[in-house]
Amino acid sequence: MPAPEPMPGYGLLLRRGYGSLAAAVRGCGDCGWELSRRTWAENAHLGWGEVLLCGLCALAWTALRRAAARRIFRPFGEWCNLQPKDAAKMPESAWKLLFYTFSWSYGTYLLFFTDYPFFYDPPSVFYDWKKGMDVPTDIAIAYLLQCSFYGHSIYATAYMDTWRKDSVVMLLHHVVTLTLIAFSYAFRYHNVGILVLFLHDVNDVQLEFTKLNVYFKHRGGVYHRLNDIISNIGCLTFSISWFWFRLYWFPLKVLYATCYSSLQSVPNIPFYFFFNALLLILTLMNIYWFLYIILFVAKVLMGQMQEVNDVREYDVEDSKKTTAAKKKEAGLQLPNALKEGMHLKNGLVKDKRL
Repeated sequence: MPAPEPMPGYGLLLRRGYGSLAAAVRGCGDCGWELSRRTWAENAHLGWGEVLLCGLCALAWTALRRAAARRIFRPFGEWCNLQPKDAAKMPESAWKLLFYTFSWSYGTYLLFFTDYPFFYDPPSVFYDWKKGMDVPTDIAIAYLLQCSFYGHSIYATAYMDTWRKDSVVMLLHHVVTLTLIAFSYAFRYHNVGILVLFLHDVNDVQLEFTKLNVYFKHRGGVYHRLNDIISNIGCLTFSISWFWFRLYWFPLKVLYATCYSSLQSVPNIPFYFFFNALLLILTLMNIYWFLYIILFVAKVLMGQMQEVNDVREYDVEDSKKTTAAKKKEAGLQLPNALKEGMHLKNGLVKDKRL
């Protein structure tokens, strides 16, 4: 195999990436649905048994989360005497922290404790690619876990998680991610898929760990400084790592490999435009969420926020007061749903009981 290529800069990525995309467009004389159908039939390898197994695992994740929330997370929140609004959101973060810690640790094992060179030599993800090639068992396990979890996450975002200002974008993110995972497995682009998942999961670990410390800093009617300090440090490291992993390493390692290196190793590689379009959408969503991070930092610097909070979340207390005032003006009684502390979902109440 050739020696690892030095990681490019943004300028080289733009020049070579744009050049490769433009050349591929010019060379694609019969691009269209017919070519896509034929390419799928000739190159995709995805059995119904694999689809069924993934679907069953997605259902298992949902059932496991409900059971964990009911039997572990909620009782633990009550035992810690968390504030009601924190107790309602804590099970979601605890569940996600457990999964992403496991998935990122497994991705770290694959990339740094095996013979896979993908992190240090991203173009190698396409070396020796062949349609229908066998997927190594350790990578197949990672794919099954991630694909089923993101299938579960589409349902969970809509019906189980706290509804936030970016929840619609989050749903789109899960659909894009699930599509990338499934199609990259079918077309045997699993090597680059492991690299993509590794570069994204670390931020979810930091985010949920930080949020848990926010929830636990006021418990039992007492302020706990240690949790406050940890949440502040977690917010700082999360902001830095988001840029480093998703806006620095991801474009220069993944997009460079998929836009440019893929054509160098496999001319006329199948579904070239489709996969790169999805990865570019993922990049745009990473930039979108980074704007929330910048907004948070700006509010802290301007003194508009005195403590770490998720700026994506609706202020439920203010929303209930506003709704109550409107109902009072209209001469209507406040719905029981708001009295019981249900969360907002696009202006509507959403029951958070699992």
